[in-house]
Amino acid sequence: MQVLAVAATKLVAQAGSGFDVDVTIGQGLVGGAVGAFLTTLVVGAIAVAVFPERTERLMARVLDDPAGSFAHGLLCVVGLFVAALVLVFTIIGIVVAFPLLLVAYVVWAVGAAVAYLAIADRLVGHEDGWLKPLLVAATINGALAATGVGSILAVAIGITGFGAVLQPYLD
Repeated sequence: MQVLAVAATKLVAQAGSGFDVDVTIGQGLVGGAVGAFLTTLVVGAIAVAVFPERTERLMARVLDDPAGSFAHGLLCVVGLFVAALVLVFTIIGIVVAFPLLLVAYVVWAVGAAVAYLAIADRLVGHEDGWLKPLLVAATINGALAATGVGSILAVAIGITGFGAVLQPYLD
């Protein structure tokens, strides 16, 4: 047993052994912020271009009843987590869990983009077009994702948007 431990330690300690751990913090934060910015920008642009009326209704729902949207979103997130966990434990359910989580991710992205658009619309309005609110929404999301405390707020905004999208199907 000790021989195996010594051999494993020597293998890990050798240069070029393939065991490399990158602990750089800055790249992860910048990458996350850029990803959040681009996701909000692209998904928001698609939402306002393809479904402008629906997007405005969802934005109004986020602004009119943020607590209700948050509660619905939190309930759905917890329910999805439990359902995915149960499905993964039943090995056959993995086939269902993966598409379920993929669809949930897309709905989350749409909901978060709508919630950030609602905030940006409150700040700058969209009377002269959607470009300015889209850029403001994406900037807010990117800025929040770049900080630790802001990430908590970003998740809360995402849950609120997720709940606003799913609320009509739950009531």
